[in-house]
Amino acid sequence: MRTLARRVLIPGLTALALAATGCSSTPHAGAADPAAPVTLSPSSDGTSQQLDVAAAPQGTPTPAAVARADGKGRTEKSTLKVASYDKASGRAVIAKAPQGSGSSPAPGKSPGKAPSASPEADKPVAVGDVIASAPAPGAPAGLLAKVTEVVGKTDKGTEVKTASTTLAAVLGDDKADGKVPVDPSAVTVEPLMKGVTFSWAKGQGLTFGPEGAKLPLGNLRLDVNAAVDTAPGAPASAGASVSGFVQLAPQVEFAYDGSPGGAPGPRGAFLGMSGDWSSQWKLQGRAAASTGAPKRIPFAKLHSSPVIQVGPVPVVVNLDLTCYIQVEADGSVTLEVQQDVKGDFKIGGSYAAGKGWTPVSASNVQSTPVRAEVTAAGRVKGALGAEASVGLYGAVGVTADFAPYLRGEADLKAAASSDGKASVSGAWALYGGFDLSGNLQLQLSLFGTPLFERRIPLGTLNREWALSTGHVGR
Repeated sequence: MRTLARRVLIPGLTALALAATGCSSTPHAGAADPAAPVTLSPSSDGTSQQLDVAAAPQGTPTPAAVARADGKGRTEKSTLKVASYDKASGRAVIAKAPQGSGSSPAPGKSPGKAPSASPEADKPVAVGDVIASAPAPGAPAGLLAKVTEVVGKTDKGTEVKTASTTLAAVLGDDKADGKVPVDPSAVTVEPLMKGVTFSWAKGQGLTFGPEGAKLPLGNLRLDVNAAVDTAPGAPASAGASVSGFVQLAPQVEFAYDGSPGGAPGPRGAFLGMSGDWSSQWKLQGRAAASTGAPKRIPFAKLHSSPVIQVGPVPVVVNLDLTCYIQVEADGSVTLEVQQDVKGDFKIGGSYAAGKGWTPVSASNVQSTPVRAEVTAAGRVKGALGAEASVGLYGAVGVTADFAPYLRGEADLKAAASSDGKASVSGAWALYGGFDLSGNLQLQLSLFGTPLFERRIPLGTLNREWALSTGHVGR
């Protein structure tokens, strides 16, 4: 039988489960009519300010921000800090930060408008005040809360009772729009199986992991090389395995367009993630037959809580990713496929007053030529995918399950006659594609927008394209 060779690559955990749109062998953009991020425009009363959006300074504690209930002035950074917080009771202790803490210049208002901490911002908190804090003891995802009662003084500071509030309470009628790269060194990884490695590279020549020295600055890379169940009776040479990597330079996108005149909630908002990525994925061997649902094998969990500075306000973004391998097969076909893909991605949620929240998703990918080897008859489908979530202050805002896959099938027939002659004929085909599903969650109302009555689905999308087909006859 003639051996057919072709190599195929699928965008493995590519967009960190984020690329909510196509991954084909040609450049490609967008799911069905995605909504554009909100465009910020000046307010008519001229009182709003354009706030800078940047990464919070590293090496020193991030100053908290306080919005006073009396309405005097604007939200300001403060020397107050959250000394402790109990989520169950909503109680917090607010204290003054040690002298010199948080003294490094922090991104804030545009040049000429950057306020310095004032005595008003540093006075003890009162009922109705709102405090926004970076991660603190008892609040690992930061804290955005309104003071409902001042309980009294303690040896650690002022104890208060708090209730949840929204970003509109601290951002008011101001505006902000920016992108902040995620520091790869701040991403924590929990391997769930053997054969998983993590690498990153950042400024000043700092690298980590076996591939760190090869990576562009700001990139992180996750490699996996794992065996999957091999079909019973398959020769040792047909052992099934999945290997590959995803390389990603993620960034947080944040926008807020406050309503003028003290109207509640913003006119527009956006929260999402975007970035450049590249990936490789290889599936080889004869995978065991799957029964019922496809077998999903999680192999790593990633988490990061970057703090972005929106003017004086520290906004804590929570990013979580569970990467997995999924294989569905009949135990008959043996193949070896690989493909290289590069592109970019963007996912998130966009809000406009009067229209509500709308999913946003886009990607543009390019892939190399493919090669593959297929032997015997049967079918197999393998995915290297991820479940991802993006939110604020520990509350999930956008969830997505993105599973780029490779699917192969072959139908070979053999015949023999009494004169000793034999023939083999058949056809085979390889396909690439992705499955995507997800939701915009109720917690996006943390911006100060109206509550959803239900989750807003991204929709279940499937795109598939032919990678290679062929016939064999002998």
